[in-house]
Amino acid sequence: MSIKLGVPSKGRLMEKTFDWFGARGITLGRAGSEREYSGYVQGIDNVDLVLLSAGEIPRELAAGRIHLGVTGSDLVREKLGQWHTRVEELAELGFGHADLVLAVPAAWVDVSVLDDLDAVAAAFRTRHGFRLRIATKYHRLVREFLRENGVADYQLVDSQGATEGTVKNETAEAIADITSSGDTLRANHLKTLEDGLILQSQATLFRSRAAALDEGGRATLGALLRRLSAD
Repeated sequence: MSIKLGVPSKGRLMEKTFDWFGARGITLGRAGSEREYSGYVQGIDNVDLVLLSAGEIPRELAAGRIHLGVTGSDLVREKLGQWHTRVEELAELGFGHADLVLAVPAAWVDVSVLDDLDAVAAAFRTRHGFRLRIATKYHRLVREFLRENGVADYQLVDSQGATEGTVKNETAEAIADITSSGDTLRANHLKTLEDGLILQSQATLFRSRAAALDEGGRATLGALLRRLSAD
């Protein structure tokens, strides 16, 4: 049985993943043009490369269709309920860093922490007749974070485009989104709450708890993981 390794199919995440494996003596590469989603693995036998979008990898791991996968820890935690029962985190790879944060308009000078947001949300509903809207792609993570911190009077609105622009466009009053430098937030006149860090994410190697393994597959997986851990 071959071990299936899922990695991001394009961009810096793919390049950095190839570099990380290469530094450990295992060469990953794309076969053919950038429009083709097949690849190769050199340096170890019986490992197949599967090129997927970073957002698809958590689903494929949970379904057991790939044995290992590299993706952002934010995506695994967002897409997989009880994620730790479905995948095992093997290694943080040291790139793809980003923070999932809660941000509000910079003009809200009296709102700097979650308790302030909670008070504003209650007043907002009284004044406007509907709950304060928070735009995000990360519904599970944001809902859990706000529940744990006692913020209740809000509604999440789905954002699949430029989340930072929703406040300016008046489709939301606040946002929760990934940021690396904060420049885009500042450009859109937003500020992160002082205690508004929801998750620090980076590219991570995960193992599926559901993928089937025969004796040969277990041997290959063990050999691969030993190679990857030998820094």
